[in-house]
Parts: sequence; structure tokens; C-alpha cells
Amino acid sequence: MKRLGRIWPEVTSFSNLLTAYRKARKGKQSKSSVAEFSYNLENELLGLQQELIDFSYTPGSYRLFTIYERKKRQIAAAPFRDRIVHHALLNTIEPYIDRRFIFDSYACRQGKGVHAAVNRYQQWSREYPYVLKMDIEQYFPSIDHTLLKAKLRHYLKDRYVLDLMDKIVDTTPMEIGRADLCYFPGDDLLTPLEHRTGLPIGNLTSQFFANVYLDAVDHFIQRELKVSGYLRYVDDLVVMGRDKEKLHTIRENIRERLAEDRLRLHPRKAHIYQTAHGIDLFGYQIFPFRRKLRNDNGHAFHRRLRKMARLYHEGRLDFDEIHPRVRSWIGHAVHGETEGLRKKLFGSIIFRRG
Repeated sequence: MKRLGRIWPEVTSFSNLLTAYRKARKGKQSKSSVAEFSYNLENELLGLQQELIDFSYTPGSYRLFTIYERKKRQIAAAPFRDRIVHHALLNTIEPYIDRRFIFDSYACRQGKGVHAAVNRYQQWSREYPYVLKMDIEQYFPSIDHTLLKAKLRHYLKDRYVLDLMDKIVDTTPMEIGRADLCYFPGDDLLTPLEHRTGLPIGNLTSQFFANVYLDAVDHFIQRELKVSGYLRYVDDLVVMGRDKEKLHTIRENIRERLAEDRLRLHPRKAHIYQTAHGIDLFGYQIFPFRRKLRNDNGHAFHRRLRKMARLYHEGRLDFDEIHPRVRSWIGHAVHGETEGLRKKLFGSIIFRRG
């Protein structure tokens, strides 16, 4: 496919920025930064548009914080006006580039998602006796800036759009990159700037860039290794097989290919399992004909539900904030055998003011 060009006017059009604003504010109307921007919306968007057109736009500073969901993660939240720019950029380029991704890449893509990935894996688990499940070690912190920019240039040739994406990549906080440098052959020839790594987890653009970064690996696995039962969700790679020894060989081939992009398989998370015995995948325990919610997920939601009930009792949280959080968890839980769990959780906690 030809590289995409001459799209800068579309990216910076007022109608695209307005659409991007509406997407960026979704679910965040109560945030003060969103309210301030919305109060003077037309002038704010016109000002942002002018900065983009005259190339004076500079991304703002991230707000860094840490979450603990199974493991410690550092999150970098971009300012609201920057999130509008991220949406405006992807509104234009994502539909074109997404067509070049493999069908079975499921993260952060329209019509895909974790539940589609679970359904696909479970369908395959009835056909294949073995599964090779792999995880990339510190994926987002390991993404190499120089390689990412080169990959983006395989899809795009509009220099203004590429300059904007370079700015977004370059303003990644230094704390986001890997603290422990991974050395690969030829690293002694690189300058310190060419060792810049890491993308902020939580950015819309980071999720998209993460798919771009592994797209060549996806095609390598399907075309070069001739694997038909392969799927990926962010940095979780799943390969189905009928021959256990062949899966061992495939794992080493993938390990070598990832090294070309300065990535490594997690040393403790690249194993072969029998599908009939079930595996822990995407938040579920999945067997060929049944699936259960992972135990720690139910315990974690129980703690969050009790906290929401306490904050509601104290008048610090309203139902319009509680409802989407609860519906989101239910939407995930109903894809497993959780009817008894849901009855127990919601029957044990009462939301009462005062």
C-alpha cells in the first residue's frame, strides 16, 4: 500500500478538532480542566488550531501517578488539550493504518477488544491441543523512539503529521523509559539520544503506536513462521499448535525477531500449556468449553465496591459516577461464569446516604 500523505489540512480542520474534543471529554465532563476548556470552547479550539497550523504547538507536561492492578504501573496523564490533539491525529490516520494490521490483533481497535480475543482463543482451544503464551518484558517502557519513528514512516509521508507524532514521542517523560538498559548487538555504536525508550501508558497515541511497533512482528509470525492460530492483545502473544516441539522452535524464532526491535520475551512468561487444562488469559481462566473470572478480579472489585459505598455514604461520590464503573465491571464479568459471584457482591453491600 502507498504511504499516506497530504492529510495535514484534515488533521487541523476545525470540524476534526471539534470531533476530537467530544471524544476526549467523554466520561470526563466533571474534571476541572475539561470544564475550563469547554467554558470557552470555540476560542480554545481556534487557538489550538492556529498553534497546529503555524507549528507553534508544543505538548504540555504530563501528570505522573502510580496504580497497582496486579502489578505496579506508572501512568502519565496528558493535559486535556493534548488529548484533543491525539484524537484529532488518530481520527485521520488510524482508519488507513488499521487496515494494514493483521485480523487477530485485538487491542485498542474498533470492533475488537478483550472479549473478542477471549472468544477467538476459546474457539481455537477446541481445535489445538497446545498453546504457547508469551509476554513481552516491560513492553511500553522498552519501545525504542528511533525505531518507532522509522516504523511510522513506513505508513506515512506527510512531514507535518510526522513532525507532530515526533513531538508526541519526544515529550515522553524520561521516567517512563526503562531504568535498566537492555543492550543488543551494535548498541555501542549508538548515541545516548538513540537509546531513548518508553511510551506513556494511558495515552491514546501510545496504544496506537504500540500496535504499529509490533505490526511487523505479527506479519512475521503469520507469514514467515506460517502460524495460522496466532493472536495478540497489546504485548500478550498467543500461538496455537498441534506439535509441542514445533512451538518450542517458534518461540525461539519469535525471541530472535523481537530482538531486532529491541524487545525481549519475559523470562517467566513464555510457556507452553495444554489447552484442555485451561490457561490464565486476559483476566479469565479459559478452558475449551468454559471460562471463569480470575479470582483476584472479583476480590479487587469487591474492595472498589466497598470504597464506592463508603464515599457515597459520605456524600463524596454520586450515582452518576458509580454507575459506569459498576456497569464496566459487570460487562467484563458476564463473559465468565459469575452469576453466583455477582449476586453475592451486590447482595452484601448497601449504598445509603448519611
